[in-house]
Amino acid sequence: MNGSGSAVRCRSAIHDDAIAIAGLHADSWRVSYRGAYRDDYLDGDVVQDRVEVWGRRLSTPPDNQFVVVAEEADRIVGFACAYGGEDATWGTLLDNIHVRPECQRHGVGTRLLSEVAAWCRDHYAEGGLYLWVLAQNRGAQQFYRRLGAADRGGEVFEPPGGGEVKSRRYAWTELGEIARARHASHDRGTA
Repeated sequence: MNGSGSAVRCRSAIHDDAIAIAGLHADSWRVSYRGAYRDDYLDGDVVQDRVEVWGRRLSTPPDNQFVVVAEEADRIVGFACAYGGEDATWGTLLDNIHVRPECQRHGVGTRLLSEVAAWCRDHYAEGGLYLWVLAQNRGAQQFYRRLGAADRGGEVFEPPGGGEVKSRRYAWTELGEIARARHASHDRGTA
């Protein structure tokens, strides 16, 4: 974070956030997905690809979509996007969660995940929450396990730009697990 002591706040995303979200999304992929996604895709116009995706998502959102941003000093430092009740077995899909590298390990990801869990409790309480994590992204897997998620198996999928990527499904069967794990992390000073 910038060290100014300004607080991070979360709010629902609006259409005007599309370009900032797309830029953060592309930057995050270029760092975290290197070696999984094809280099020619990541080195290409991935920003424009993400601008188109986020422009659509924020201009005509489906009823079950929730996008939340984390801001510090009016700058988006993280975001999450979920689709409520997306899967009959696993519940709500956390399709995206990304935090600027300099803001990681400062509680921003935990805060975003807590916002998604609260939204799920309010709108899709009958199901759990799950996401897909690249098999190579051990740091993210550890983060989700610390917040109460369990590894529920893997799959291979074709990412944007082609190729094949191994991923792991992490899931919470009860949304309260996230809140309990968040409080435990705060007690240990690790959120």
